[in-house]
Amino acid sequence: MIPAVEQRASFHTPAATSDFRSMEYLEYVYHCFTFFYSQVASALLIAVGIYAKLAKEGGIVDLLTTDPALMLIVIGSLMFVITFFGCLGALRDTSILLKIFAGIMAVVLILQITAAVLGFIFSDLVMERSEALVKRGISTYRNDLDLDNLIDFIQKKFQCCGSKSLRDWSANVYFHCDTSNPSLERCGVPFSCCIPEKEETVINTMCGYGVQSQRDWDLIDKIYVEGCLDKVVVWGRQNLLALGGITLGLFVLEIFMIVLASVQISQLTLISNEKKRKSLRYTSR
Repeated sequence: MIPAVEQRASFHTPAATSDFRSMEYLEYVYHCFTFFYSQVASALLIAVGIYAKLAKEGGIVDLLTTDPALMLIVIGSLMFVITFFGCLGALRDTSILLKIFAGIMAVVLILQITAAVLGFIFSDLVMERSEALVKRGISTYRNDLDLDNLIDFIQKKFQCCGSKSLRDWSANVYFHCDTSNPSLERCGVPFSCCIPEKEETVINTMCGYGVQSQRDWDLIDKIYVEGCLDKVVVWGRQNLLALGGITLGLFVLEIFMIVLASVQISQLTLISNEKKRKSLRYTSR
């Protein structure tokens, strides 16, 4: 079997040598992009997800929406499978695999654009669903270590507490304000809602005890009283240009990969047609 590069070289005239070299450079660039964008990134996601899943101290959570570790594993696996077609197709010069990869990438790109447009149009619905998702996470706090760490990170990062207010934590069985609740944390909030004291070296995990029964203006100096959804929205508006640039960069990268795959498919088609013409000339003699 003649190597793919030699096959291509045998069907190019000297006049087309520069074009052929340009196509080779494009193919090498395509190999690099598919390798780093797909195999490395997806492998990292899978590795982090598996590590988090194995290191988790809580029970197994089967729902994707409430298990960040499982989400990483699924996203990483999908990325690996999808871009595996692109890598293998580019290395083996197999047009059918390249077509599958380009088709899937085009569908993913269309879905991303559609989701962005629908999210903008139905922003109120997105906020309602986001609030429901956050409240669901609050109600299951302490049942899943990964979810706990994610919620604590968000509350510390955005200096917020709960979905809309700190009293959303009453939906959690440990922080519920009912007098029948035997928990020591009754009517409290997680320590991640607390404003750190100056020169604090040891985290006070009891700083949020009983704060739900107090008035907000009495807590301003010790507890984040604003909800996380509003703080995230404000942060997004303040960093709109940066977020837009990152999103646009990802779109351009995906389009670039689709174009490179299409160029290689076109090149393979030309080689195949030229080979057929040469075969016909040979048989007609």
